[in-house]
Amino acid sequence: MKVMEKDNSQLSIVNCQLKKRLLFIDRDGTLVIEPPVDYQLDAFEKLQFFPKVMKNLGFIRSKLDFRFVMVTNQDGLGTSSFPADSFWPVHNLVMQTLEGEGITFDEVCIDPSMPEDNSPNRKPRTGMLQHYMNNEQYDLVNSFVIGDRPTDVELAKNLGCKAVLLQPDMSCLETKPELKAFCALVTDDWDKIAEFLFAGERKAEVTRVTKETNIYVSLNLDGHGDCDINTGLGFFDHMLEQIGKHGGIDLTIQVKGDLYVDEHHTIEDTALALGECLYKALGSKRGIERYGYCLPMDDCLCQVCLDFGGRPWLVWDAEFKREKIGEMPTEMFLHFFKSLSDAAKMNLNIKAEGQNEHHKIEGIFKALARAIKMAIKRDIYHYELPSSKGTL
Repeated sequence: MKVMEKDNSQLSIVNCQLKKRLLFIDRDGTLVIEPPVDYQLDAFEKLQFFPKVMKNLGFIRSKLDFRFVMVTNQDGLGTSSFPADSFWPVHNLVMQTLEGEGITFDEVCIDPSMPEDNSPNRKPRTGMLQHYMNNEQYDLVNSFVIGDRPTDVELAKNLGCKAVLLQPDMSCLETKPELKAFCALVTDDWDKIAEFLFAGERKAEVTRVTKETNIYVSLNLDGHGDCDINTGLGFFDHMLEQIGKHGGIDLTIQVKGDLYVDEHHTIEDTALALGECLYKALGSKRGIERYGYCLPMDDCLCQVCLDFGGRPWLVWDAEFKREKIGEMPTEMFLHFFKSLSDAAKMNLNIKAEGQNEHHKIEGIFKALARAIKMAIKRDIYHYELPSSKGTL
C-alpha cells in the first residue's frame, strides 16, 4: 500500500509537469503601440511595435514552454466605424513580422463587439477562452495575462492566473484596488518581462522571533522602491528606507524589540533578518553582476564595495564622534553592517569621509543600496553563475 501511494504521488508530479502553461497576450498597447485618439490600428502609417518586444518575445518563445494566445478587443470591427478591410492588412503585417522573428501564436482571439454590447466574449470576460478553463491539460495557476489595461488584470483574475501589467506603476488600478493582488509583475519594459518569465521572481520573507525581538522582513529585489518600515527607531527607519528607495527594492520591515532595555537587539536582529532575506531572494545567483559604489553626499564621500560571493567579510573605515544620531547609537553602525554581511553571506568594504555625521551614515546606506542594485542586476542572455569555482 505504501508503494502504491508513492507511485501515485510520482504520477501526480509528472502530470503536473505535463500541463501546458499559457501566455494570454494583448495586442494594442502590448505588442504594438495603441494609436492615440481613435485607438484603431487601421492604417500602415499607424503601425509601431512596442519597444523591445521582438527580442524578448522571441526569447520567451524559443526558451520557454508557454503556449501563446492573443486576446484582443477590436471595438466595432466589421462595422462602418471600423471596416474589416482596413483592419486585416495591418493585422496580417503584424503577425507576419512577428513570425519572421520566431514569434508565432497558437491561437488568436479577436472580439469585435462594442462595450455596450456586454458580449460574453469581450475581455475581461472569458467566453473566447472557455476551452482553456475547462481542460485539465492546462496549468492556469502558472499562466499569465500580459497587457496594459485594468481589463487585462481582470481577465487574469477571471481565468485564475496572474497578470503582467505593462505600465510603469499601478496607478491605472486605483479605481479597482482589489486587482492589485493579481499582478505578478508591473513594468513597462519588455526586458523585465522576459527576465521575470525566464528566471523567476526574486522575493523572500523572513520571520525572526526571539525573547528580545519579533521581526518580519519581506523584499522584492525587482520592485520599485516601495517601503513599509517600522523598527521603533525613527533614524534607523530612515536609513533602512534608503536601501529600498535607492536600491529599487520593495522592502517591508516590521520590528517589535525590547527598546526598554536599549537599541542593541533591535538593530542587530534586524540586520540578521534583512541579510537572511537578501540571501534567500538571490536564489541561485545565476546571471547576476555579483559586484557592486561610491557616492558623495554634501561634504561626505561614501564608498561601499560589495560582493555576493558567499563569503562574509566586513572592512569598516568610518568614525563617528557623536554618541547617537537620532535614537541610534553610532557604535551600532559597524555592528549592523557586520551582522548584515554575515547573514547575507556577502563581502562588504565600507569607507566614509566627511564632517557631518548624519550625512556620513546616510551616504553609507545610500551607497550600500546602489551597490546592491548594481550587484543584483541580472542578465538572462548570459545566465551563468558569475564564478570560476562553479559555486557561490
